[in-house]
Amino acid sequence: MTTNTSRPVALITGASTGIGAIYADRLARRGYDLILVARNQSRLEKVADIIKENTGAEITIIKADLAQSADLRQVEAVLRQKESKISLLVNNAGFGSVFPLLNANVDEMENMIDVNVTALTRLTYAAVPGFVARGHGGVINISSIAAINTSVLNDVYSASKAYVLAFTQSLHHQLADKGVQVQAVLPGATATEFWDVAGTASSNLPEQWVMSAEAMVDAALAGFEQGEIVTIPPLHNGDNWLAYEAARSDLATQFGNNTPGARYLS
Repeated sequence: MTTNTSRPVALITGASTGIGAIYADRLARRGYDLILVARNQSRLEKVADIIKENTGAEITIIKADLAQSADLRQVEAVLRQKESKISLLVNNAGFGSVFPLLNANVDEMENMIDVNVTALTRLTYAAVPGFVARGHGGVINISSIAAINTSVLNDVYSASKAYVLAFTQSLHHQLADKGVQVQAVLPGATATEFWDVAGTASSNLPEQWVMSAEAMVDAALAGFEQGEIVTIPPLHNGDNWLAYEAARSDLATQFGNNTPGARYLS
């Protein structure tokens, strides 16, 4: 891997199309060199060629299926390199489903957990120690509004994205004083190939629900640059999220009791 030492490097998973490819473009325009990871070599090469032409960024591509242990370890090794100039990890790779438990294939659900949860966790654990040692770095984790609105889409998908949200919030508490910024991004319905893989088409959704991928990423990066821990691009009233979080934090202070609640006592 060769990169310009004067430029920071971002590693982006799921970078061959959609949200990941747009992150690649936007970060290159912000002065990053890139390491792009995805399963589809030809798509990665196409994205890399376009971004190189438009921005002059140096780009390395890694063909990897993050559901496969050997491929995942390969990407982890890149993140762990002591001489690495990587300062930003974008955990974008993932997929979803619209099928409920009674219509879903459990092997596909396990594969979803492998990508949405296990790979994201292992890559974060590979990257963060280096960020802490260098005193700076960032992790952007792509979650979903399904992390909060669990009645939409598939149960495993919602649970996997709830994990991403909770994982990111916990990381913030651990890393905020160590120079490492973390962000969970919760997109709503976004016009990407996600829906084709999930089992429907975005055209089946109400037009007013579906945000362009470009608008979503631009909003998410604005949130990151503003220092947000959680960014929800389709939420217009940000104070509602702050109130939700304040209520959750207040509730958490009520758990320190050595006796059950009165409603459980006969």
